[in-house]
Amino acid sequence: GHAEVIQLEYDPKIISLKTILDVFWTTHDPTTLNRQGNDKGTQYRSVIFYNTPEQQSIALDSINRVAQKLWVDPIVTEVVPLEKFYIAESYHQNYYQSHSSRGYCQVVISPKMDKLRSKFSHLLK
Repeated sequence: GHAEVIQLEYDPKIISLKTILDVFWTTHDPTTLNRQGNDKGTQYRSVIFYNTPEQQSIALDSINRVAQKLWVDPIVTEVVPLEKFYIAESYHQNYYQSHSSRGYCQVVISPKMDKLRSKFSHLLK
């Protein structure tokens, strides 16, 4: 029943959750049920976990405001409360940074990073 996700900590004085979600919808395919690229299974579902009702509201609004305009197919992303977060094994930490030349990174992650750099360079340091 787990999902492979990241837990993101951010300073809302520097970047808003709205902006973070704009990046998410642009670089992540929210239209494939239980799948990301060639990875299949419920652990690969598109999901946003929230901690507060405000975060839930912002996430749901962003689906209508951004996601449905970017993608032709229906959005299948779940928006559910965070109950517990488990930190991944150490070999998963900074995976792309440590293994960017591997096939998976080249085929799946690098195109997302290219899209991030081209559309959101103004947000990068």
